[in-house]
Amino acid sequence: MARISDIIEKFLKELIEDSNNKSIEIGRNELAKYFDCSPSQINYVLTTRFDYAQGYYIESQRGGGGYIKIERLAFDDEDGVYNILIKEIGDKISQSQANRLISSLLEREILSERESNIMKAAIDNSALVSPVNIRDQLRASILKNMLAILLR
Repeated sequence: MARISDIIEKFLKELIEDSNNKSIEIGRNELAKYFDCSPSQINYVLTTRFDYAQGYYIESQRGGGGYIKIERLAFDDEDGVYNILIKEIGDKISQSQANRLISSLLEREILSERESNIMKAAIDNSALVSPVNIRDQLRASILKNMLAILLR
C-alpha cells in the first residue's frame, strides 16, 4: 500500500504535468483536507519531493489560508542542468538526497534507467568503504564526477 506522501507527490506531479505552463497554485489547507491529513504532511512532501535539486521551484505564502505555487523548472541545456546540480550537491550529500536527485533526472529522461541504476549503486553506503564521517563528502564527489561525464 502506498504511503500518503507518495500519493500526494503523485497527485501534485500529475497536476503539474497536465497544466499548460508546468506550474500549479493550490491551497495548502484545501490539499490537506482533500487527503485527510495535516498541513504539515503537505509541507513534508513539498520539502522532500519538490525541491530545487529535483527540478521544482516552490513559492509558499502562509496566512489567509495560504497557497503553494509549484513550478517545474525547465532544463533546456545540459550545461545549465549540470551547474544547477553541482550547486545543489555542494561538498556533501546524503544517500537519500542523492537518490532523489538521480530519480528526478531519470523522471525527466536526462538519465537512462541503466545510468540511474549504476549511479545509485556507486554512491550506495555499502559501496563507500570509508569512515562514516566522510561518506557524504565522498558521495558528492563521485556524483559530481559522474554527472560531469554524463551531462557534458
